[in-house]
Amino acid sequence: MHIPDGFLAMNTWIPAWVISAGGIAYSLKKASQLLKDKMIPLMGVMSAFIFAAQMLNFPIAGGTSGHLLGGVLAAVLLGPFPAAIVISVVLTAQCLIFQDGGITALGANIFNMAIIGAMGGYLVYSLIHRLIKSKAGMMIATAIASWLSVVIAASACAIELAISGTSPLSIAFPAMAGIHALIGIGEAVITCVVVGFVLGVRPDLIYTKEQLA
Repeated sequence: MHIPDGFLAMNTWIPAWVISAGGIAYSLKKASQLLKDKMIPLMGVMSAFIFAAQMLNFPIAGGTSGHLLGGVLAAVLLGPFPAAIVISVVLTAQCLIFQDGGITALGANIFNMAIIGAMGGYLVYSLIHRLIKSKAGMMIATAIASWLSVVIAASACAIELAISGTSPLSIAFPAMAGIHALIGIGEAVITCVVVGFVLGVRPDLIYTKEQLA
């Protein structure tokens, strides 16, 4: 899902950069209002964990593979705004150090995986968990939001490629959404395992909106 340089036209990657820069600036402002002593090191640990986890691929049908996106995982533990910052830092490091995704396309990658994946995923999680207020409801919300965040982020990537003229939407959308529907299952499993473990040993690390108070 990491778009390389040359795949997006200027009419796509420039607006994506503008939207992402605005989204991250807003996230920094909101995160500064809720950061606590325990949250700062947790953001660092989460960044390192997701960075490392994204380097590990799991096999998917047809000889392809996928890896953890981590947006919903970070959002459930940190909240949507710190999560967007964490994913943006990870994507930037991957781009600059490993050339995993292009510099011009970094804005689009941040938009897809940090803005849509983390913040949008948390919105889905929050809505479902509000309807099912229990530990089981939290896990159900986590699973659905994790899966959906991957599919929607991949769909946004397909739309960006289509707008840029790189690939027709009729080809890009089913290819991206289809394979990432499978990758999303792995995302949901990994996210639920980690969230379930944290919920069992350190439930105080799970983000709640009361932390805004």
